[in-house]
Amino acid sequence: MVSVLAGVITSVIGKLTALLGEEYTKLKGVRREVEFMKDELSSMNALLHRLAEVDCDLDVQTKEWRNQVREMSYDIEDCIDDFMKNLAQTDMAKAAGLVQSLVQQLKALRARHQISSQIQGLKARVEDASKRSMRYKLDECTFEPRISRYIDPRLPSLYAEPDGLVGIDKPRDQLVKWLMEGVGLSVQQLKVMSIVGSGGLGKTTLANEVYRKLEGQFQCRSFVSLSQQPDVKKILRSILSQVSQQEYANINIWDEEKLINAIREFLKNKRYFVIIDDIWSSQAWKIIKCALFPNNVGSKIMTTTRSITIAKSCCSPHHDHVYEISPLTESNSMSLFVRRIFGSGDICPPQLEEISSEILKKCGGSPLAIITVASLLANKASTSEEWERVYNSIGSTMEKDDSVEEMRRILSLSYDDLPHHLKTCLLYLSIFPEDYEIQRDRLIRRWIAEGFINTEGGQDLEEIAERYFNDLINRSMIQPVKIQFDGRVDSCRVHDMVLDLLISKLSLNCYSQENVIVPPTAIISHCRSLSIFGYTEQMPSLSKFRFLRVLDIENGEEMESSCIEHVRKLCQLKYLRLDVRTISAFPEQLGELQNLQTLDIRWTKIRKLPKDIVQLQNLTCLRVNSLELPEGIGNLHALQELREIKVKWDSLASSLLELGRLTKLRILGLRWCIVNTHSNKETFAENLVSSLRKLGRLNLRSLCIRGDYGYSIPLKEMYGYSIDFLLDSWFPSPHLLQKFQMDAYYFFPRVPAWIASLDNLTCLHININPVKEDTFEILGALPALLFLWLSSESAAPKQRLFISSNMFMCLKELRFTCWSNGKGLMFEAGAMPSLEKLEVPLDAGRDLDFGIQHLTSVTHIIAKIICTGATVREVEASEDAIRNTATLLLNHPTVEIRTWGDENMKEEDQGKVEEEIQTSG
Repeated sequence: MVSVLAGVITSVIGKLTALLGEEYTKLKGVRREVEFMKDELSSMNALLHRLAEVDCDLDVQTKEWRNQVREMSYDIEDCIDDFMKNLAQTDMAKAAGLVQSLVQQLKALRARHQISSQIQGLKARVEDASKRSMRYKLDECTFEPRISRYIDPRLPSLYAEPDGLVGIDKPRDQLVKWLMEGVGLSVQQLKVMSIVGSGGLGKTTLANEVYRKLEGQFQCRSFVSLSQQPDVKKILRSILSQVSQQEYANINIWDEEKLINAIREFLKNKRYFVIIDDIWSSQAWKIIKCALFPNNVGSKIMTTTRSITIAKSCCSPHHDHVYEISPLTESNSMSLFVRRIFGSGDICPPQLEEISSEILKKCGGSPLAIITVASLLANKASTSEEWERVYNSIGSTMEKDDSVEEMRRILSLSYDDLPHHLKTCLLYLSIFPEDYEIQRDRLIRRWIAEGFINTEGGQDLEEIAERYFNDLINRSMIQPVKIQFDGRVDSCRVHDMVLDLLISKLSLNCYSQENVIVPPTAIISHCRSLSIFGYTEQMPSLSKFRFLRVLDIENGEEMESSCIEHVRKLCQLKYLRLDVRTISAFPEQLGELQNLQTLDIRWTKIRKLPKDIVQLQNLTCLRVNSLELPEGIGNLHALQELREIKVKWDSLASSLLELGRLTKLRILGLRWCIVNTHSNKETFAENLVSSLRKLGRLNLRSLCIRGDYGYSIPLKEMYGYSIDFLLDSWFPSPHLLQKFQMDAYYFFPRVPAWIASLDNLTCLHININPVKEDTFEILGALPALLFLWLSSESAAPKQRLFISSNMFMCLKELRFTCWSNGKGLMFEAGAMPSLEKLEVPLDAGRDLDFGIQHLTSVTHIIAKIICTGATVREVEASEDAIRNTATLLLNHPTVEIRTWGDENMKEEDQGKVEEEIQTSG
């Protein structure tokens, strides 16, 4: 809470500084008071930062002083915000006309008189708080200095790499062996296994490794995690989506019965593997189990839980198998401990062996505890004295205290070691529900809106926020979930034990199983951030949240549109995200939200933005779902991200031209929905070209152009007007472009010349037809390319497409889609030395020797076998050949087989089959 309060005061100090720098002439008589408040709050802020470093709980007096400072800070900020709002209205009225200007100036005079009176009262409160801190002698507390060291950036990669896991091979192989017993029998009953153990022992990690190990062995599979109060419908939707790999219309309004029936019908005759992670109640399992059809084709179910009773109930009535996970052995504990601190090797420095053993005894073989303490020590000097200080901090009551409380103490060590700005950012994560997957971009934009990110020297706020995010990953305080091709963590999750720790450090908890609860002692007008997950019937009116900075509503499927009626009154709002399917329109006067920076309405039914949205001068990020490009879009001068805007037949062609005025735009996503027969298609296309040329010379980093079937951007050769820039003449080339994606049902006849000049391009998704050898030669020369998805309708028919050792030196992932595969690809020795993931099409029954043995770094292979014209035996032989070859590779990559054209397979030659049987006999 101290760290959160420090973030609040920092924001207030910034506003007081701005008031002195710009508006003090309009506050005659109170400038001295404003300066006094700024100086005193700065001193208080410094004290709060020191209190945040204290390695013990705050006493009652200090907590009371802290709470009073918090309320006072809110009142000061509210006073300044009201005054700034009145000044802004005065300036707008001056531009509107004489009468309105006079009226507004009278209001402004009254506002200045009121704020002068308020500031006098606030100054008195600040003086009292300052004297109180001296009376309590808060600044005489003992503050221990901290030693800071660089966090090894290799640590987070251990989450994703199996080689970084310790002591897991044996239990994983045991579980795999048990699950796969009886494979090949004509009748294989459904098997259920449950992993049981206390929190932090690695149940989820073990289950995930089994899931990874058995990848490609089943027709469909699913991995879902539960929470203490699980949303069963959401879990069922997730299972259906994962096993079917398809989307269902209106699935969000399906009830449990319909979802269960849909899952059962899909799984009825399929060999599936489903993992239900972290089950807290038998009732939740009973409902979910109804959806898992008990067929006899070798399907498997695995559950994890902390309760032996629940584990046994999951496996009943046959009590298939309960696996009790054990703590790590001493040797494995030491191995994990050393790897986490020093990055590689299993040898502990001799001077640290004794204290390391003592520390590990207190960790009790818990991987979470070991990882937590090791990450803490990685930020300390490697001396026995420093490590002994950490050891003594852990305490010696392991055998006396409850295991969860002891774990909280261990986790608190890492929390206490964080710098105050990271504590603030980490505590903020407690607003998200248990097991919630948190998107990186969403989180850092919320941090910025809350005022937690401070910039120095003109640094970009998003870059600083992402650095904070990565630091929390490196310190093992949050867990990476999805990692992009470039190594950036795309989403994270807070371990439930860490979440418990964070909630325990906060004094306000509005969680409820039934509904949203606002504590009676809460001052709603002081609320800066409102996040809602789920049902919202009793939510207070937004008109009461006068100074809200962040509004984030998700999954409110029963929420009335009227609930956002007063959103336009939230004048301080900086971040607005709505994930509510029932909302179809915004209230008018959205342009009054002059502080709004992020607007994300992708998951609503809103299909048209209010006209005055173009008045939002601070809007930097606009995320929508196929909404029409608004007229006047060029007025949004601060905009850096715009996606995904829809260009259709009744759009204004002039709006496309205005895109070129967005000089700060970095990310642009368009959905092209104009048919080639449209009478005005040339104007639309030329305006788009004009804007892209301008943006390419400025800050454009990412360009994505999508299109539905039947829509494509035409070229000059087809229609005779100057629209061939996408093919050759984009000049000068967009030199900063890092991502280009164009899947608008258009196939380039060759690689555009301008793409070959992009030294910063890391991600490319492009359609080229036909693919020739020079296609790979050109793309293979791109120096920064990490991800390539190349699609084609046909490849060169007479020769193989060779990929040599001097191509694609940095490429991490290659997806090649081509349904007329020609002679196919051939990887030469030394080709793609960094490639980790490969997806390629292969013709069943043909020569499968395509040089896969030369891909020394590959860890995941997706083989898309084209079955058209092949027999069942040829397809099976191809699958076996691919798997056998993969086992010979250094990294033993996982192999995933996908088949295409099964319906066009040919029948076996019966005579030939009988002849072979007789011969073999």
